[in-house]
Amino acid sequence: MTDVALELVDDAIKSGIKAKYVLFDSWYASPRMFAALLKRHCHGIGMLKKTKKVYFRYRDREMDIKTLYTNKWPIKDIYLYSPIVTFEVDGEKIPMKLVFVTKRGQADQYLVLATTMTDLRPEAIIQMYGRRWQIECYFKVAKQYLQFDQTQVQSYDGLCGHLAMVMLSYDVPALAQRENTDDRTLGDLFFDYGRPLPDIKLVSALNWLIQTITGLGEKIDMAVETLTIIFDEFIKALPNSLARLLGNAQ
Repeated sequence: MTDVALELVDDAIKSGIKAKYVLFDSWYASPRMFAALLKRHCHGIGMLKKTKKVYFRYRDREMDIKTLYTNKWPIKDIYLYSPIVTFEVDGEKIPMKLVFVTKRGQADQYLVLATTMTDLRPEAIIQMYGRRWQIECYFKVAKQYLQFDQTQVQSYDGLCGHLAMVMLSYDVPALAQRENTDDRTLGDLFFDYGRPLPDIKLVSALNWLIQTITGLGEKIDMAVETLTIIFDEFIKALPNSLARLLGNAQ
């Protein structure tokens, strides 16, 4: 499994792809895989298995993943703790940073991320590993809609051809989705529409009411004296403080 993965990495490097990191899940995350990537001038970021078959040296002791977890130290917001351990491959000791990520409220459920890039912050390691989640989305769509696992072809070349057609079928709508914009995702627009309208000052509202009534009176040829009497009686009915404000505004 590791040899095939390394062949793919070599092919990518030969084709001109430049990368500092290689992301992979627990199927490929072994000390030998990390060591092989370092020889290719790449750092690996992967999820480790909770197995007792692989040991790491920490504080002059050989520990497996579960033992390291039971001896955990300070608790952080996103990750539990992040020790730097060493592992040995073909007599060479290689440092590695581990990041223990726990499920909120359930300390017995946790994941372990690892990388040979020891100067990366734990938050950056978690964020970078999260990028490979797009692969899981691809496999879900490929199996559910593109019949990725429904072929009956027995030959290797036929399987490669089927895989290529499925990936091409996925790439076309994925590219269209990326290039096309959808107005329903304009979050700022909905945020602005959700803003409350400013309150109109009471004096401004009364002025608007008086001007509107005056305009209506002129349309129906109401006498100016009649309008004046109506406004005078209206202002007299107002509180003194409001009447003064209305007079100043006029």
